[in-house]
Amino acid sequence: WLIPYEISEEIKSFEFSTLLRVNQEDMIEIFKRKNLHRFNEIMAKNFYLATHKIHNNYQDDASNIWKGNPRSAIIVRRFLEFDGVGIKIATMAANILARDFKIPMKDYINIDISPDVHVKRVFKRLGFISKDASNDELIYCARELNPMYPGIFDLPCWEIGRSWCRPNKTICEGCYLNDYCVKKF
Repeated sequence: WLIPYEISEEIKSFEFSTLLRVNQEDMIEIFKRKNLHRFNEIMAKNFYLATHKIHNNYQDDASNIWKGNPRSAIIVRRFLEFDGVGIKIATMAANILARDFKIPMKDYINIDISPDVHVKRVFKRLGFISKDASNDELIYCARELNPMYPGIFDLPCWEIGRSWCRPNKTICEGCYLNDYCVKKF
């Protein structure tokens, strides 16, 4: 999430018009020199293409992606139109907009839980899904538990999985779901 800031520091401007003047080769060079991502070349290209998509489709303003109180499916689809963005990132971005930035949407029904390893582990140990459950089963379980906003489980389960419900050394007594967990290891 720091990449746009790092790029703006490099080009000495946070103006979108300045960002658009950086060509793809220079963007790749910046990513590599500053080591901005694990996949510098691919992500530099995706970042470059994203800035041009925002310019061409959203009038140089990324907030136009979610402007006007659209349905959640529209926001997720718009994120999916960006190169390098899959369903996990698209739903996570929509979820962050809804949950953290309180961006109004007509509904939250299409903001799914992200099939992250931590989230999946928590759902398994709580007994919500089987040990061998697929990512689709995880998503549909979250939809079943909260059809109006299945993505609401994403951040708390991720935090639980990362902090307490570790793969090997669990810290069950520190987890706020300890009293409700069936502890299916």
